[in-house]
Amino acid sequence: MQRSEQDTASTAGHAVGANDAPALSVVIPVKDEVDNIGPLLEEIRDCLSALRFEVIVVDDGSRDGTDAVLTAAQSGYSWLRVIRHREACGQSTATQSGVAAAKADWVVTLDGDGQNPPAGILKLIEARDAAAQPVAMVAGQREKRHDNWFRKLSSRIANGVRGGLLKDGISDTGCSLKLFRRDIFLALPYFDHMHRFLPALVQRHGGAVITALVSHRHREHGISKYGFHNRLWPGIVDLIGVLWLQRRTKLPTIDHRD
Repeated sequence: MQRSEQDTASTAGHAVGANDAPALSVVIPVKDEVDNIGPLLEEIRDCLSALRFEVIVVDDGSRDGTDAVLTAAQSGYSWLRVIRHREACGQSTATQSGVAAAKADWVVTLDGDGQNPPAGILKLIEARDAAAQPVAMVAGQREKRHDNWFRKLSSRIANGVRGGLLKDGISDTGCSLKLFRRDIFLALPYFDHMHRFLPALVQRHGGAVITALVSHRHREHGISKYGFHNRLWPGIVDLIGVLWLQRRTKLPTIDHRD
């Protein structure tokens, strides 16, 4: 028998309400994902029922009814928080808004299109907890991408060029499923499209980054917000900028003499 929204709210395991301190904040930037966001929230509820968590969905100026779906969902999910940008500002800005509002020390991000199965969140947490040293980020790496050939080819080329220049050791920086410390993220230099360079930026800050294999699946509804031109040209400019940041960074070894 299918559970009602009220039943869901009362049986959500260790999900947290507005006055509780969660152990994990899930940040989901969305734009025009009216058919995807509802099922995705249901999956998150089921996958994370054993954790104290909150979900922050940042609606980046949607015009397709996504806002109405999120408003309805809030009546059933006590752990759901919604931030709305009146105008679209892009994925990096939406992520920044969500992380700034997060209450947990650790934040995980994933796309709102449903292509990142929420079960991957648990894999990232397991990898963090099993690491031999403290880590600042666990970057998901898609084990088998379910995108068209052109997107896979362009991403392979972009990742190869970026990895060769930045030497961040990440083969799939385009995977949005990432777990990281909130304080370190907020200390990073902010710029549009920064989400594509998060591992290198965290490393520049002195944080250790590890990877974990995660699943990927086909997009069921809607269309991708990224194409060839809005990925290639900004990516080239941003890559030059991140290279400049890397080469101008000094990480001192500090002896405290209090």
